[in-house]
Amino acid sequence: QVRFVESGGGLVQPGGSLRLSCAASGFTFSNSGMVWYRQAPGKEREWVGSIGNRGDVTNYEDSVKGRFTISRDNAKSTMYLQMNSLKPEDTAVYYCINLGGSAWGQGTQVTVSS
Repeated sequence: QVRFVESGGGLVQPGGSLRLSCAASGFTFSNSGMVWYRQAPGKEREWVGSIGNRGDVTNYEDSVKGRFTISRDNAKSTMYLQMNSLKPEDTAVYYCINLGGSAWGQGTQVTVSS
């Protein structure tokens, strides 16, 4: 079945960086666009950004543009989220999913705090 395993989260100070990974299985990864979402405490899940199946097209939510970069390695069925210049408002559980998919993973917690 379709499965996503997110990793790489943790506690980081404001201005710091983290790199999240999303290992996917159960579908043809190289044929699928992929998406990152996040959910902050007490808030609804929100779209962070997406990447086309070949990795040549990316889109980002306005608040992360210029700070976050999405990439993918189709040979490893893995997507990445490089997060730089982190802010306290980036604190959330981060999830990945295939475009149009419905099977969520457990996510990885990112906490930005001094």
